[in-house]
Amino acid sequence: MILLTDSGSTKCDWIALDNDGNQLFKARTRGMNPAILTVEELQERILESEELVKHKADVTEVFFYGAGCGTEQPRLSLEQLLASYFSNSTVVVKEDTAAAVYAAVGDEPGVVCILGTGSNCCFSDGENIEQRVVSLGYTLMDEASGNWYGKNLLRDYGFKNMPEDLRTKFADSYNMDPDYIKFNLYKQPNPNAYLAHHAEFIFQNLDERYIKKLLRKGLRKFSRNMILQFKEEIKSHEVHFVGSIAHFAEKRIKQVAAEYGYEVGNIVRRPIDGLVEYHRNKLKA
Repeated sequence: MILLTDSGSTKCDWIALDNDGNQLFKARTRGMNPAILTVEELQERILESEELVKHKADVTEVFFYGAGCGTEQPRLSLEQLLASYFSNSTVVVKEDTAAAVYAAVGDEPGVVCILGTGSNCCFSDGENIEQRVVSLGYTLMDEASGNWYGKNLLRDYGFKNMPEDLRTKFADSYNMDPDYIKFNLYKQPNPNAYLAHHAEFIFQNLDERYIKKLLRKGLRKFSRNMILQFKEEIKSHEVHFVGSIAHFAEKRIKQVAAEYGYEVGNIVRRPIDGLVEYHRNKLKA
């Protein structure tokens, strides 16, 4: 049994295939980001799925693609945990950018961006994946991500920079008690996922002038700081996007792309589907 995993900080999708590429089961747990969770917390999240527990001995290969796996120590700790839990398997852990590349372009060249709970950007020449910025974490980077938009919504609410009608609507949608907000930011695990939860407000109000402006602000920052790291590559290759933010912000992405001189290619909401096809093709090869 082959286990494919696509994990962000908010949620983690697991799909099991047999050796012919047929889907056996699908599961979802909370996100498994080893950069912000302890080994104990990571294992606890695996145990959330009855299917994973039931079939742990049947798994022979694990391909895990996830946020927080771009630096060696978190990646190794997760790899060791998975190898210990799925004890009959070989385990490969790669950063979520690899999943984004495989889902968006497969083995074709292109610039590929992630806009989900977090954000990232890389270039694939069809074989090798290159990143030119090492993430310093969601508090310093992650422009145009769910947590960046969530943080800015909360800030604009707090500073009263949000239109009053939207401010009322926002307060009706979320718990805006200051102590509750600070408790989630400083006392709870996954504060980035907590922030990203508020980005849903954007999807529900896409036609509002304030929301359009906020979307463009984040996408411009992301374009300047991340996509333009690949100035030469975008002259001859399309820029592809993966993630829920990208899916809902497609119109604004194309507007900002025109400003910064790059062509938008594929926009993929859920990379796990593309990952399944990618690995099925590898099984057939």
